[in-house]
Amino acid sequence: MPLQPNDSPGFLLWRATLRWQRGITKALEPLDLTHVQFVLLACTWWLNAQDRRPSQVELAGFAGTDVKMTSTVIRGLEVKGFVRRELDPDDARTFRLRVTRAGGRLAPKAIDVVEEVDRRFFVAVPHRDVIRVLGGLAGSATDR
Repeated sequence: MPLQPNDSPGFLLWRATLRWQRGITKALEPLDLTHVQFVLLACTWWLNAQDRRPSQVELAGFAGTDVKMTSTVIRGLEVKGFVRRELDPDDARTFRLRVTRAGGRLAPKAIDVVEEVDRRFFVAVPHRDVIRVLGGLAGSATDR
């Protein structure tokens, strides 16, 4: 008997990811953030809270995003007044990122919104199982 699409883990992951992404997109619309803007703002906010001012390359590595796309999205967040790019005093080719006061107010609100979508989406699976399975599937940063 031939394999059916719903017997394929990859196909099911694709469908689940699309459903989850639609929920995130809808939830972030009132905050005027795209999903990738949210991820990069939240990661920058978190790193800043750890007394780190990442470069755009470091942020891309941390978030698992493409470096060029990260640069484009960060410029958009800067235009919106949520992130500031500042030249690194030790390397004029490098920008260091800092969340602005407005971005610092928005990031935790956006995180709460996304966490609520996650809670509803994964309600049928114990949290520790979701983290274990997705952590394994995501792999380590060195897998990229």
